[in-house]
Amino acid sequence: MVVSEYVRNLGSDHEQVVPVTMFVAVLCLCLVIGHLLEENRCVNESIIAILIGCIAGTIILLLSKGKSSHILTFNEELFFIYLLPPIIFNAGFQVKKKQFFQNFLTIMSFGVIGVFISAIIITAGSWWLFPKLGFVGLTARDYVAVGTIFSSTDTVCTLQVLHQDETPLLYSLVFGEGVVNDATTVVLFNAVQKLDISRIDSRTALHVIGDFFYLFLASTALGITAGLVTSYVLKTLTFGRHSSVREIALMILMAYLSYILAELLQLSGILTVFFCGILMSHYAWHNLSENSRITTRHLFATMSFIAETFIFLFVGMDALDIEMWRMTKLSFGTSMSIYSTLILLILLGRAAFVFPLSVLSNHMNRRAKRTSVITFKHQIIIWWAGLMRGAVSIALAFKQFTYSGVTSDPINATMIIDTIVIVLFSTLVFGFLTKPLISYLIPHHETIKIGQRESSSPREDLNTPLISLEEPTTSNITRAKDSLSMLIERPVCTIHFYWRKFDDAYMRPIFGGPVTSQSEC
Repeated sequence: MVVSEYVRNLGSDHEQVVPVTMFVAVLCLCLVIGHLLEENRCVNESIIAILIGCIAGTIILLLSKGKSSHILTFNEELFFIYLLPPIIFNAGFQVKKKQFFQNFLTIMSFGVIGVFISAIIITAGSWWLFPKLGFVGLTARDYVAVGTIFSSTDTVCTLQVLHQDETPLLYSLVFGEGVVNDATTVVLFNAVQKLDISRIDSRTALHVIGDFFYLFLASTALGITAGLVTSYVLKTLTFGRHSSVREIALMILMAYLSYILAELLQLSGILTVFFCGILMSHYAWHNLSENSRITTRHLFATMSFIAETFIFLFVGMDALDIEMWRMTKLSFGTSMSIYSTLILLILLGRAAFVFPLSVLSNHMNRRAKRTSVITFKHQIIIWWAGLMRGAVSIALAFKQFTYSGVTSDPINATMIIDTIVIVLFSTLVFGFLTKPLISYLIPHHETIKIGQRESSSPREDLNTPLISLEEPTTSNITRAKDSLSMLIERPVCTIHFYWRKFDDAYMRPIFGGPVTSQSEC
């Protein structure tokens, strides 16, 4: 009896190990092919993973005689608990903080206000057009979820073509918006899930906005707290004198703990772990030993890379889910109309905020003597960079329209297929066209000039005190007016300067890190 039970469990474990082994083997294949195509910047890891996933799914579909195309079953909880945290934490840990915070207002306007504008346009457009195209059955919550799902961007393709040294402003805006966009999308999605939106009115909209800002601020505060606590512990206890393993493990576990705590408190784990990554790179990283600093940089990037490849590989396989395709009741013509409508709404939703907000950003800085304005060519690239849809869209769609990755409702199955098709189309088609578009708009010789101009832009003299006892009163009044004018015209730059003075005087002595130069904004 005991022996038979052991044999049965052994067989069950064997059945679970084989799919995992096959999936890891396919992941290794993605790495090898990605290395071979390293010089071809048109084809990035996301496109390679999706194509290999489609090929692997086709082979599995043929071997199973049309029963399945999966090696593993997707679970949105697996994504949000294990795969998403390393991706977002690494984004915060690797972010160029100086450029990020110098363009903070523009990045936040794109990443926060832009998500709201895009979500409203996609929600309203799908709510109005889907019934006219013959697709009915979605609830009010579903339509709002659709607007949120398709407002999430994936800027990997564009970032692999842009050069940070040649176009620092453009790179900073695209990268910063991509990270903030993901965080905002998840926070907005969770805020919408908590509300009864069967009757949408102005009061409901205020509830959504209020809940959003509560989640945003509380999650940010939790992430900052976790980062500061980790930095203080590492600086005070000096783990590196005895074990590099312990200090690296503490950073990983504290980052993951912040994410789990945020989820337990019904906050946004993605926003918490992002700001935790920023604080750890700003303070905690400087408290590590030299070996640990090198290790953490590569370790966090490796974990993020594996998680992203895993997701896109599954997307390629899931595109051939025969059961999901059989479940949908829409005709081919109706399905194509739905796909085309969603693509059009994504294009319009993106354009509705990129161009106006870029003009507003340029207007706010027109008197700040900033030579690096967001040109019309830059605006087109920023607009194009956010057209790709990726892992977050897939995960949110599964969370909204499935239960543990499974659904028996034709309407929900249709929405899952729509999301996968949009992700495939946008990643493959828009991704392949990214390099030619950027090469046409900004030739290589122009990017070099832009980089030189941005690096040699004039610096504001922020070291001048507001009041000097050695000068007459009229000079002090004039200087105070100039300082206040600078604060109004360049609020982020000015606040950034005074924050650095506070940081060097009070924060870094407690939490760690070198004192920075005060000579530039």
